[in-house]
Amino acid sequence: MAEIVHPFYEAHRGAMESAMRHRLDLAEAMLRERADLPEIDAIRQEVMDEFAVVLAQMPYVGGAASRMSDFFMRLMGFMAISRVLLRHGVPLPVIGDIERETYKAQLLTVPEAERLAAGRQFMSPENQHLLREQAARSTTKSHRDAFPGDFVYDFVEPGPNDHFEFGINYRACGFCKFAARHGDKDILPNICGLDFDAYATRGIRLERTQTLAGGASHCDFRFSRLAADVKVES
Repeated sequence: MAEIVHPFYEAHRGAMESAMRHRLDLAEAMLRERADLPEIDAIRQEVMDEFAVVLAQMPYVGGAASRMSDFFMRLMGFMAISRVLLRHGVPLPVIGDIERETYKAQLLTVPEAERLAAGRQFMSPENQHLLREQAARSTTKSHRDAFPGDFVYDFVEPGPNDHFEFGINYRACGFCKFAARHGDKDILPNICGLDFDAYATRGIRLERTQTLAGGASHCDFRFSRLAADVKVES
């Protein structure tokens, strides 16, 4: 019996499919030249078909009330791309390079002022307050029971000798859980690699020394603002 797409994701399906088609447009030259895939129209259709599968597999973690829903909706499509390219024999490092460059190009299509405003909002005291609340909720048994596919994380305050503004320790990762359930563990490092550009294009420096996908006890995200004169080039 086929899995059914959760109504929350179904409501956003059009926007997610549009983002996927945009990514495939941006990736086309790399798919031809680096992945040696000449039949791009067939690859495009295969990716969109696989994305429909992924969409039905995506765990519901609370919809608009959960900040992690946006992470799933923005990044889970790369699972579909990775699955298809793996089936066509493209090496994982090549897949990772193509996905990172494609995602960065897509992020940079958003006007710089809009990206930087989003970054300032993320770093704001108001958002840090929200992150503290959602982090505390994520660790409760009631939340974990209600949303077993969700992330579990702690908000990290900087110490006197730290140079970051705040941090997040992810103790359980929704992408890791998804990969374990659906046989995508080899893809995980490529998904993790997307985080740095996602923040840098919004004027935020992400420092991270370890990941759950790499076998660590937690992912140690540390955030600070990039200097105003640092540009993220396309």
